[in-house]
Amino acid sequence: MATNAIDQTRRMLSLVTYLRERPGAHVQDVARAFGITEDELISDLDVLPMCGTSFRGGDLLDIDTDGDRIWWHNPDDVAEPLRLAADEATALLVAARAVATLPGLRESDREALVRATAKLETAAGESGAASSRLSVIFEAEGGVFADVDRAISERRRLWLRYYSPARDELTEREVDPIRLFAVGHTYMEGWCRLSEARRTFRLDRVAEIRLLDAPAAPPELELRDLSAGLVQPAAEDPEVVIEVGTGGRWVAEYYPHDRAEELPDGGLRITLRTPDPASLRRLALRLGGDGRIVTPPELADSAREAARDALAAYEDAV
Repeated sequence: MATNAIDQTRRMLSLVTYLRERPGAHVQDVARAFGITEDELISDLDVLPMCGTSFRGGDLLDIDTDGDRIWWHNPDDVAEPLRLAADEATALLVAARAVATLPGLRESDREALVRATAKLETAAGESGAASSRLSVIFEAEGGVFADVDRAISERRRLWLRYYSPARDELTEREVDPIRLFAVGHTYMEGWCRLSEARRTFRLDRVAEIRLLDAPAAPPELELRDLSAGLVQPAAEDPEVVIEVGTGGRWVAEYYPHDRAEELPDGGLRITLRTPDPASLRRLALRLGGDGRIVTPPELADSAREAARDALAAYEDAV
């Protein structure tokens, strides 16, 4: 089962200690010990080598796996006492104080963070003094996360104004939240009262959010296994190839795809699968000169015809 970013961070911190005490541990044993799938564990192991004891990438964790066993080659190097430079101490203190002010943060987590910040301030001494003159304001997603987290804890319904890139419109809806999770971006899974179905909402697309007094009462649903990704097209779904210019590279971020190949002009050739290829006509219209559907040919022809009709309607209007 997928977890949110905070739970994943806690797990990875525990994983470092676990692996230090068990050199050459088997992947299946570690995954079982942490109650996650082997794919989720491998995903964590892909992140850990980018972590270490210096913001400048000095002593990074040298951890790798052959798919069967996990090896940590430099545990003693990163176990040396941590010495922070002035800029590192400042960055840590500013970030810690900012996170501690987030609404919806669990009180136990807030208290632990405040205690850790106080210890860091003492250890940093004058090196961290500059941090008191700096502050951070989180963008909207942080507030949305806090509201969703609170709604889940208090079992309350949410009202959303949500942007749908597929339809290029904002919709208003009430949602009974089920869980938060991260797969590249942070998402909320919930029961949408507008569509009367389970839906997934990306937090950075929530334009406005409000907690309602109505209790959340989603139906009993089996949580989906997201270890293979958020959207998992079936192998039998039709294949669509889209070529986009530099202005359309965002398509590779928003649409799950099999592969994205670089083009000489800085664009991408994106291959994806979808059970409803016709739904991509709207995407082709949005791209305009920044992209085109290559295959299947009938979809490409349909998109060109829709573009001609739209242009003709515009010319008649003016």
